[in-house]
Amino acid sequence: MNLRGLKCPLPALRVRKMLSTLQSGDVVVAECTDPMAAIDIPNLIRQTGDTLEAKVAGQEEGQDLLTFRIRKK
Repeated sequence: MNLRGLKCPLPALRVRKMLSTLQSGDVVVAECTDPMAAIDIPNLIRQTGDTLEAKVAGQEEGQDLLTFRIRKK
């Protein structure tokens, strides 16, 4: 899911909403440019009990990009 350009708290809220629609075992990949997502999304995953399978920091088109791979419990 493309969350680029959204600022805190919107990335975490959108991930929470997406997770609520998924079945157990489903995976969502979220791409964020907001640096606060590095804190907010892992905290959200701890609260929901889902699994953060990967967190990758990189750059794309000259801006920082955080990519999260989350598996629904």
